[in-house]
Amino acid sequence: MTDTALKARPTKAAKPAFRPFIPASVSLPEFTVLHLVIGALLGVVFGASSLYLVLKVGLTVSASIPVAVISITLFRLLQRLGIAKASILQNNIVQTAGSAGESIAFGLGVTMPAIMILGFDMEIARVMLVAVLGGLLGILMMIPLRRALIVEQHGILKYPEGTACAEVLKAGATREEHEIGQEASGAQTEAEVARGARTIVTGFGLGLIYKLCEGVFKLWKDTPEQVFAAPLAKASIAAEISPELLGVGYIIGPRIAAAMAGGGVLAYMVLIPAIQFFGSAATAIIPPGTMPIAAMSPSDIRGAYILYIGAGAVTAGGLISLARAMPTIWRSLKASLGDFGVKTEAATPAAEIPRTDRDLSMKWVALGVVVLIAGILMAHSLRMNIAGALLIVLFGFLFVTVSSRLTGELGSSSNPISGMTVATLLLTCLIFLLLGWTGPTYYVTALSVGGIVCIAASNGGSTSQDLKTGFLVGATPRSQQLAIMIGALASAIALGPILLALNQAATVYVPQPAGPAALPPAAVASLPTEALAGPQHVQDGGVYHVWQKPDPSGGAATRYLVRGDGTLAYLVDPGINGHVKLRPDGTSVTKFDAPKATLMSYIIKGILNRQLPWALVLLGVMIAVVLEMCAIPALAFAVGVYLPISSSLPIFIGGAVRWIVDRRSRNMAHAETLSEAELAAQSDRSPGVLMASGYIAGGAIAGIGIAFSAGVLGAFDRDITKLMEGINPVFNGPWSDLLSCLPFLGLMAILFRAGSARKI
Repeated sequence: MTDTALKARPTKAAKPAFRPFIPASVSLPEFTVLHLVIGALLGVVFGASSLYLVLKVGLTVSASIPVAVISITLFRLLQRLGIAKASILQNNIVQTAGSAGESIAFGLGVTMPAIMILGFDMEIARVMLVAVLGGLLGILMMIPLRRALIVEQHGILKYPEGTACAEVLKAGATREEHEIGQEASGAQTEAEVARGARTIVTGFGLGLIYKLCEGVFKLWKDTPEQVFAAPLAKASIAAEISPELLGVGYIIGPRIAAAMAGGGVLAYMVLIPAIQFFGSAATAIIPPGTMPIAAMSPSDIRGAYILYIGAGAVTAGGLISLARAMPTIWRSLKASLGDFGVKTEAATPAAEIPRTDRDLSMKWVALGVVVLIAGILMAHSLRMNIAGALLIVLFGFLFVTVSSRLTGELGSSSNPISGMTVATLLLTCLIFLLLGWTGPTYYVTALSVGGIVCIAASNGGSTSQDLKTGFLVGATPRSQQLAIMIGALASAIALGPILLALNQAATVYVPQPAGPAALPPAAVASLPTEALAGPQHVQDGGVYHVWQKPDPSGGAATRYLVRGDGTLAYLVDPGINGHVKLRPDGTSVTKFDAPKATLMSYIIKGILNRQLPWALVLLGVMIAVVLEMCAIPALAFAVGVYLPISSSLPIFIGGAVRWIVDRRSRNMAHAETLSEAELAAQSDRSPGVLMASGYIAGGAIAGIGIAFSAGVLGAFDRDITKLMEGINPVFNGPWSDLLSCLPFLGLMAILFRAGSARKI
């Protein structure tokens, strides 16, 4: 320990003790079964909506504040009915258990779909193991850091989302709790909290109804599009006019939303027309394309060329953002490790430790980590070896520490979890390459390492945010740590099947023309078997062998159903990262792009196989470098290059609505007395953010329901589509692209009105 560090200790000891809202000497009901169950259920709901979002656009939004508001409102209603009530600490347990779903959904959506691109099935056991192991590992590794990051660094690490959530919980406290906390309370506070809850419920209902009208009843076209002719041939612009994407844009704000849309404009209005201009005269096929460029549609050009450029840009942007944060990361890591063990209370009897400073026993934490590592090694589906397990421990502790501290400094939205995952995969794959581990089995091992570390880092940041909320309101850390573990376990178990169901619901089985056998019958006999799923099972109930055909150019593996004689029966186009959007009977399906999962697969195959079209990838890298040289953060822009413009444009519209609302708020008289930080905090707690959260939850839940019901409602969907194509000019016709924007304008107007209302 340095002299400087030694001198710093008395200063820390002399710091006045922090007094939470509920003092340590006061005991209120806290860790109770009903509130824990409600929190876990809300975590699954918001986790499912977050998983839907991360598969579509690679983003999630924090669920803590919406869950807290819903909990306060729900238990006030139950109290009026004489059924149950909740203290501020019980509401905190609800939001703690409910916050785990979003972080696990992010890690699953970022990594697990890559397993299909690498040529393996997305098995339920593999997905659930990664979710459970990563989620619990992140929490356990964060627990020893609580005193260093939350207690010792109070006033230094702000934890913006955790602090905002604590304010929401305080606003919803009872008069008696306000008296305990020595803070003023009045009818206005209760009215404001009730109004915030109504705003979320209203947004949820609007998002749900809008999405059902659009996706089930086909009342209007879901994706207006315009493809341009010469001189800007093959350029196009489109927007998926959905409530969840509008809400995401509002929450992430105009800066990030505009950067993402800028990337989409570059891809669809510059790169695709440029490829068409230079390649249209070529009669030969230009790899990695599979047809002449002149015969390609904009989506074909995107799939053959732009995706690789976007992957390179996203990789470079993630690494650059991580590199720019390295000084902060290094200082954070040193400070955290330097403070680790300060005030451990090792010699203090448990009964004498204040309630607000009681953690889970470090013995149980260490035992839990050992058990999880043993589980990782014994899980056959993860294809894990001892080197991979050691890398999980090393990178897991490193990035949980970094993530937890960066969450305190920058907030969850600025925490570069994707960059940490990219760095984990790069280093893991380089180590495997040096060891000569380049076979397909090691693809799964590397992805398992990256997936577990990604979820651990993401959940570690969420755990630190929740513990900060608890620190401010006076919660018992041990109760929160148990609550988030139970919430994480519930979400991990539920989100795995949801991920597989989302993929299966949008899977299309494409019949293959008759031809010679693709495999010898002897090789077919050893392949696994499966039947068609979803609506197409009605037309063909046969059982076929599954063949994952590798792509020699390094692209995604192609999945086929093969007959016993080796001939191809069906091409299996998955719901995630698939390209076929019409079933043979004409029924349309909605695919998920999973942009960051594709990126992870490219990194693994690119390093271990050296078979990617590196020229295209390096073009993307240079786009990110040029942006950084222009002082423009590249990651959000790069994600926009990779995503369809139909996804980034509605996000941009949501960000534009937020910009107008914030600009209007800054012109109000009371805003003159507020600092920039106070204005930003006020905007983040505004009714507009709550309405946007409701849009996201309602739209995403409706989307999940529509996807799940595809197998049951396949005939209905086909019939209603045919009917609306014939009679509904808003769904099909020369003016449908324009007319379908009218309902979306209504959503925008409601969001603007909510954002312009008085802040809660």
